[in-house]
Amino acid sequence: MQVGVIGSSFCGEELYKIAYRVGELLAKKGYVLINGGLGGVMEASAKGAMEAGGVVVGIIPQAEKKGANRYCSIVIATNMGHARNMIIVHSSDAIISVGGGYGTISETAIALKEGKKVIAISPEIMLPGVIVASTPEEAVERISE
Repeated sequence: MQVGVIGSSFCGEELYKIAYRVGELLAKKGYVLINGGLGGVMEASAKGAMEAGGVVVGIIPQAEKKGANRYCSIVIATNMGHARNMIIVHSSDAIISVGGGYGTISETAIALKEGKKVIAISPEIMLPGVIVASTPEEAVERISE
């Protein structure tokens, strides 16, 4: 299974820890983690997955692969800006969002429109159809239900 982890490029320590744990748990289940390959929630989830022996695909908005965080196993440079969110969603079987702003909301809306399961931890804005989880463990468990 390929699971997209979405969230802000900038986040506080608490969301960083949550995203790290999500990545770690996904890797331990053998899932491939897909995200936007940048900082914040994306870096934290990638780091957690990488350190647990997982595979991380970073789909970055820039034209150069060097823009990705160092925890991506595979970097796909799109030169598409925010339009790369479509690739993240369509390449994921399910989505876990951690916090996030407008970019996260756009990815969430696309995923819901495409009929994908979306689990949110600490959502800033709720969209109908999103399943809220209190912990990384609950979020990852809900993915496999």
